[in-house]
Amino acid sequence: MSESSPQHLPPHPAVPAFDQQPLFDAVPERSRWRYKPRRVSRLWHSKAVRAGVLITFLALSGLVILSLVREQTGTQGFLVGLGLATLPVPLLMAAFRWLDRVEPGPWKNLLFAFAWGAFAAALVAIIANSFATRWIATATADPASADTLGATVIAPIVEESAKAAAVLLIFIFRRRDFTGIVDGVVVAGFTATGFAFTENILYLGNAFGEDQEIGTSGLASMTAATFFVRVVMSPFAHPLFTVLTGIGFGIAALAAQRQKIRRVALPLLGLVLAMGMHALWNGASSLFGPLGFYGVYGAFMVPAFGLLTWLAIWTRQRELRTISAELPAYAAAGWLAGDEPRALSSMRARTMARDFARRTYGPAAAHAVSEYETFATSLAFLRHRAHRGAAGPDFVEREQELLHHLWQRKEVAAPALTYAARATGRVWVPPPYRDYGGYNPYRS
Repeated sequence: MSESSPQHLPPHPAVPAFDQQPLFDAVPERSRWRYKPRRVSRLWHSKAVRAGVLITFLALSGLVILSLVREQTGTQGFLVGLGLATLPVPLLMAAFRWLDRVEPGPWKNLLFAFAWGAFAAALVAIIANSFATRWIATATADPASADTLGATVIAPIVEESAKAAAVLLIFIFRRRDFTGIVDGVVVAGFTATGFAFTENILYLGNAFGEDQEIGTSGLASMTAATFFVRVVMSPFAHPLFTVLTGIGFGIAALAAQRQKIRRVALPLLGLVLAMGMHALWNGASSLFGPLGFYGVYGAFMVPAFGLLTWLAIWTRQRELRTISAELPAYAAAGWLAGDEPRALSSMRARTMARDFARRTYGPAAAHAVSEYETFATSLAFLRHRAHRGAAGPDFVEREQELLHHLWQRKEVAAPALTYAARATGRVWVPPPYRDYGGYNPYRS
C-alpha cells in the first residue's frame, strides 16, 4: 500500500524524530519508519511447539480429572452434573468478555485460562485437598475436624494458588496482552469459571447420586438444593475470589519497571485476599450451616461483588480516557485521521464505525475496522505505559509493529471512524453536514 495519505484525509504536520525527544514522547515519522518482524531462532520459541505441549498437558489433565469425577459420581450422575454445571458458563464468560470490549484479549488466552481452571487447577485441588484432609484425619484421629479444617484452610490455599498459576503464566508469557486491571479481572474470571464448572459437576453429580439412593426428586431433592445454592445464588463465588488475584496482577502490570517490589508484592497480596475471602465463604457454611451461609452471602459477598463490578466498569472507562489522551500524538504525525482518537475513545462510535463499514463494503471491511480499533487501542496503552515507565525494552519494536498493522487497514478504517465520530457528535460538524443520513466520507 502506498505511504501517501488517501485523498479524503487532510495533510498533517511533521513531528520531531526520536533523537530530538525522550523515546516515549516522540512519534516516528512515516518517511523514516521501517518495520522488521522478529525471526524465530530456537525450537521452544516456535508457537506451534509451545501450543502443542500446552494442549497435550491440558488434554491429559482433562482426561484425568473427568475420570476422577465420573468415578465419584457415577456415569449417570456425571452426565446430570455436566448438563447442569454448563448452564452458568456462557453467562459468566459473556460478562467477562463484555468488560474486555475496549481492548479484547485474544480468545486463545481466555480459552487457556478456562481450560487451566477446569482441568489443571481442578486436578491439583482434588488431589491435594483429599491428601491433606486424610493426613489431618489420620494425625488427629478426628475426621470431622479434618473435614472442617480442610474446607476452611486447606481448600482456599490450594485452590486459589492453582487458579493463580494461570494468571501468572499469561502475565509472564503473554505480557503484551496483559496491560492492566481489566485484563487481570478477565483472565482470573475465565480461570475461576472453568474451575467452578468442574467443581459443580462433582457436587451436582454427588447430589444426584444421593437422591437416587434415597428416592427423592423434584424441588425437595438434594440436586435441586445444590443447583439453587451453587448455580442460581452464587455462580460468581469462585470468580469473585480469584478476581482479587487478577487485580493484583493488573496493578502490577501498570507499575514501572524499576518498582520490582511492587510488581511482586501486589500479586501476592491479591492472592492472600482471595484465599481469605474463600476461607470466609467456606467457613461460614462449614461452621454455622445455612444461617452462616446466608449471613455471609448478604452481608459480605453481595456488597463485595457490587464493589468489584463497579471497579471493573470504572477501569474500563479509564481505558477509554487513556485512548483519548494518547492517540492525538499519532494523529498529529499523520498515522491517524484527525477525528479518529475521539471515535476510538467511544464504544458507541466504534460500533457505529464497524456497522458503517459493513453496510458500505461488507463483512470483510467491518472485520478490518474491528482489527484497526484493537491495534489502535493497544498502541494507546503501550504509549501510556511508556509514560509511566512500565514499557519494556521492546517498546520501539512493538510500536512499529502496531503502526504497521494500522497502516495496512487505514484506507478502510479511517473513513468509517471519521464518519462515526461525526455521527455520534464526538466531533462538531457545522451545517449542512448535521444531516448524517446523507453523509458518506468515502465519497470524494
